[in-house]
Amino acid sequence: MKMSLIVAAASMLGLTTALSPMSGAHAAELRVLAGGSLRSLLTDLGPKFEQASGHKLVIHFDTTPNLIKAASSGEPFDVGVVPIDVFYDADAKSHFTPPVEFARVGYGVAVRSGAPKPDISTPAAFKKTLLDAKSITFLPASAAGSYILRLFERLGIEDQMRAKTIAQDQPTGIVPAVVNGDAELVVFVNNVLTAPGIDIVGPFPAKYQQELVFPAALAVDTKQKDAAKAFIDFIMSPAAAVIVKAKGMTPGQG
Repeated sequence: MKMSLIVAAASMLGLTTALSPMSGAHAAELRVLAGGSLRSLLTDLGPKFEQASGHKLVIHFDTTPNLIKAASSGEPFDVGVVPIDVFYDADAKSHFTPPVEFARVGYGVAVRSGAPKPDISTPAAFKKTLLDAKSITFLPASAAGSYILRLFERLGIEDQMRAKTIAQDQPTGIVPAVVNGDAELVVFVNNVLTAPGIDIVGPFPAKYQQELVFPAALAVDTKQKDAAKAFIDFIMSPAAAVIVKAKGMTPGQG
């Protein structure tokens, strides 16, 4: 992981020198709507874009239901990097131009660093581990959480899991809940699990695995179209893809 981040930094340095800061041109302030689980990734990429372009980012990280409300509220924004579930809402979708796929990520299980890793290697072992856990944590009110809830129903364990779930209202609460010992297991998207203080047990078994897609799109009424497009081009670049991979995600194909 350290080597990956070093390579990422070197790649970004090359990109930064290629895209020299703006001189004399209008420096835009871009309002970005972003999925909460992208906080670590965009907090890394954002300053690199600002340095390279001269533009400023104001990123609003939130859950899928709140992002749908934000996109549909009439409040101005310039670009979205959001879970694909936002585009399933017709009203929210109407406020975006056709998207490109920025990144995708699968689901996994993690425990506190140093804790024994339970068996999730087969569907039966995965189900048993969930049932044996004293407590779990995730973010139900999110695109990822919606899939996890449907999976519990599919497994026929929704009642048992509801009783032991420590629900979070933002992705930022997930890792601390495990690190502090409040929850024994975390089940969520893998990029959130690549964090200090927790160890990834592994991905969901293939039978239950699914990838959450994050499209990127301009707002239809952005007044900063060129700058917003430059931001999307930046996060879709090969250099940015190095960091996307280092964060546990798969870069999109555009």
